[in-house]
Amino acid sequence: MTQALHDTHETRHPPARTRWAILGVVLAADVLDLLDGTITNIAAPTITHDLGGGTALVQWLGASYALALGVLLVLGGRLGDKYGRRRLFLTGLAGFTAASLACGLAPTPGTLVTARLAQGAFGALVIPQGFGILGATWPRNQIGKAYSLFGPVMGLSAVGGPILAGLIVDADLGGLGWRPMFLINIALGGAALLAAARLLPHDTGDRTTTVDIPGSALLGATMLALLTGLIEGAAHGWSTLPVLALAAGLALFAAFCHRQRTAPDPLIRPSLLHNRGFTSGLVIGVVFFAAVAGLLYVVSLFLQQGLGRSPAAAALALMPLSAGIVVASIACYRLIGRLGRRLVLIGFLVTLAGTAHLLTLVAVLGTDTGSWALVPPLLVIGLGMGACFGSLYDVTIGDIAPAEAGSAGGSLGAVQQLANAIGAASVTTVYFRTGGGETHATTVSLAVVAAITLLCCPLVRLLPLKAPEQHH
Repeated sequence: MTQALHDTHETRHPPARTRWAILGVVLAADVLDLLDGTITNIAAPTITHDLGGGTALVQWLGASYALALGVLLVLGGRLGDKYGRRRLFLTGLAGFTAASLACGLAPTPGTLVTARLAQGAFGALVIPQGFGILGATWPRNQIGKAYSLFGPVMGLSAVGGPILAGLIVDADLGGLGWRPMFLINIALGGAALLAAARLLPHDTGDRTTTVDIPGSALLGATMLALLTGLIEGAAHGWSTLPVLALAAGLALFAAFCHRQRTAPDPLIRPSLLHNRGFTSGLVIGVVFFAAVAGLLYVVSLFLQQGLGRSPAAAALALMPLSAGIVVASIACYRLIGRLGRRLVLIGFLVTLAGTAHLLTLVAVLGTDTGSWALVPPLLVIGLGMGACFGSLYDVTIGDIAPAEAGSAGGSLGAVQQLANAIGAASVTTVYFRTGGGETHATTVSLAVVAAITLLCCPLVRLLPLKAPEQHH
């Protein structure tokens, strides 16, 4: 944050046409990240049918990307401060494009998961640089115009990503099946890379910035061990390996917490963790976002494996949920200042109502559930999720000091990605380990999501009452 303000004052702003072009490059990188974070929700059954790998591959496809992105997001921001945002942006975008090529050419489940990890890792170098670059190139009295485009563009990407993936898989371009949805990034990423190399301003960074490499390594090892335990337990039963992996994950997490208390410049400031409102929001965010991330995977699996929908048809069936997220996110932006944490509770209750409706529908109709019958519950779930997505973290930082806002925002963004990884693994573990067919597995999984959402409701009172004034 300090570096961004310094750059804003010291750098001569480029012409308006150049500023808009730079904004386009930053948005393009964020869109690529969001698309690749969501496309495997739809394509997972097709990929596993082609490569094998079974249920473990279904779980790792989404979890691996979110894991690497979440673990390295804060570190990527610090590296940009230290070595320069332009350098990290170009490095990350080039690596992301190369990793996408590796995904598209992957011959085995193991190579595909490794390439997905690389995608997430390089994405974590790109994403944190965007706001700093915009802060250095846009005048402070005009930068609101740039920031205002992120919500609509990201919302359209969230809706369009699964649909694009479904259409590409169904089209079977050149007989390549699912592979073109990764290979298309070569053209998109390559174009963005050329534009970035030409447009982004040079900056030297601040070599005195400290980077907590051991802390990031411990966090990464913690998450990898926990996810390995969950996924291996779901795929092969709770033998020695998954149990040991979970135990190792807990031990590594304890070591990570110790590191955060003793490191001179930790990933998460200790003062933030001493703030009850922030810590409560962090925990609630992990639990809720993990639940809904798992819900999206389960609904996609039910549509394709239970109802026999094609990838494109499954993606279209999920459109009401995506549309609900976008509509509620835009509407609640103006309500957060007046309602504060009550808006978070409303979002939880609406999500719970939609999940209960969907649960009842699946339990009663099973594989006879029609596409039109799914529209109301999915729309309601989307509206609830949209009401929570922005408001929960806005309220979470309601009581923190302004000087801690940058660290808090980075921590919350990373935690949301890690929650996506946890949810993709844990809720699908329930789905795959529940017998009795697709209907029963989906019903039990939705019941778990509903129970988690219900548990979050009374915890809302631990959050700060309001979001910071400048956020609305």
